[in-house]
Amino acid sequence: MAKSFVLFPFDVLLSSTLPASSSTTGSMYDLHVAHHVLALGAILLSAFVIYVVRMVYQNPTSKVPGPWYTKLNDWSLRYHWYYGQQTYWIHSLHQKYGPIVRVSPNQVDFSDIDHVKTIYSTKETFRKSSFYQKLVPIPVANVFSTSDVDHHRRLRRLLAAQMSESSLKLLLPEINELVDLAIQRMKQESESRGVMDVFKWNLFMTTDIIGRLSFGDSFRMLEKGEKNQYFEDLENVASTSSVNLAFPILFSLAHRYSFLPIFKAATGRVHRMINYARQSLHRYQNLVEADPDNVKTTFFTKLFKAKDNDNLSFDEIAVNAQAYIVAGSDTTAISLTYLFWELARRPALRDALLKEIQSLPSDFTERDVRDLPLLNNTIEETLRLHSAAPAALPRSVPLGGASFGDYWLQEHTTVSTQAYTMHRDPDVFPRPLEFEPHRWENPTKAMKDAFMPFGRGPRNCIGLHLAYIELRLATVRFLQEFPNVHLTAREGMSEKDLETDIYFLLSLKGKRCLLEA
Repeated sequence: MAKSFVLFPFDVLLSSTLPASSSTTGSMYDLHVAHHVLALGAILLSAFVIYVVRMVYQNPTSKVPGPWYTKLNDWSLRYHWYYGQQTYWIHSLHQKYGPIVRVSPNQVDFSDIDHVKTIYSTKETFRKSSFYQKLVPIPVANVFSTSDVDHHRRLRRLLAAQMSESSLKLLLPEINELVDLAIQRMKQESESRGVMDVFKWNLFMTTDIIGRLSFGDSFRMLEKGEKNQYFEDLENVASTSSVNLAFPILFSLAHRYSFLPIFKAATGRVHRMINYARQSLHRYQNLVEADPDNVKTTFFTKLFKAKDNDNLSFDEIAVNAQAYIVAGSDTTAISLTYLFWELARRPALRDALLKEIQSLPSDFTERDVRDLPLLNNTIEETLRLHSAAPAALPRSVPLGGASFGDYWLQEHTTVSTQAYTMHRDPDVFPRPLEFEPHRWENPTKAMKDAFMPFGRGPRNCIGLHLAYIELRLATVRFLQEFPNVHLTAREGMSEKDLETDIYFLLSLKGKRCLLEA
């Protein structure tokens, strides 16, 4: 007796489309395979539909204004990050959708000051997200990257004193020495080349300063006129960190199995950086222990001398010293470069500032420079329009979720704001795209609240006082040496060289800024 088969609807459909088989067994096998393929397809389609329904109708962020596709995935966010355009993209969304905008299914960006104050309050209810651990190419949590509030408070308490204005006074001789050397190298290059690359020398200066104050010795890039191995490693590892943030799964696999040379090389660079930091700090520690009264002061001198139990371990000092290098090199160099460029393209402002500087005594101090109003206003306007850290600062919604006006966001949703957008709010800064230092003569409360070039709240930049010292001293010395500085078109220099990509920090596309003296 022949076997009978029950045909389901899928089978009926398939039987009319399958080619005739030479045997019943073959036909039934083909039908069986096709049935499972269609069933699998139906399961995947159903899963996709369920996902879409959940993301569009059940995810709380779906109610927040934003492009429809940001309800479904974070591909656009990753894409713009990878190409250094995420900050500009988020800013354009604010211009279209308003002060609260969804940028991915799990991230909302804010540009209204009340919600910004909530997110970055001193209570630290909204903790730093895992973003920072992927961003910094240092495998151990430090004062910048840690999301642990108690750990951060401990680090900040032990580190902040050395970064205070009063403590930095002890380091002014070393800072002044390297500022003077940078101006000297600019002058030498101007005389031999006809132009000076202020970005290059600013970068060497700020990196040498932070190296000297962290490791006890500078990288000597100003002396040699070129980047050293540590800084080249830092730049290369930072570039792979951007890949890590855009494609974390791919990065993790490639890093673990080293199937791409770039990731294998990145691992080697990280180890080399760690070894450099440890060796430099070990040398300095030995000097402190051998003759504590006759060593150059650094950010960590007191910590090396301290004998109490509540102190940083050697490894904690090493990773935080490296974090200082990351945060204290490009940032101030880029700000200085834009400041010099704005002066070079605005002769009236340059001359007015020069006149103010000429009122200084010949033996002026950093205290004298701090009291120059036009200088300070010019620095503030540079930090507003050309903030070196303009990107989003992600935080995580705490357990239980949080309400923001008409919107409720569930726990672990990422919330953020970016200085780039805050600094371009026309209701706070009229003519926001214009460089106008005089706006800071009588700043409004709204201006002060929206101004965040060094971050905001208890996680703001620990080195902001050092940055201001460098900005003031370098600008004064620059104008004293180059009172007629102006733009140049030599060697093809143009404003296009000053165009930028933004990952977490600003990055000059041209990697140079040539000016004529």
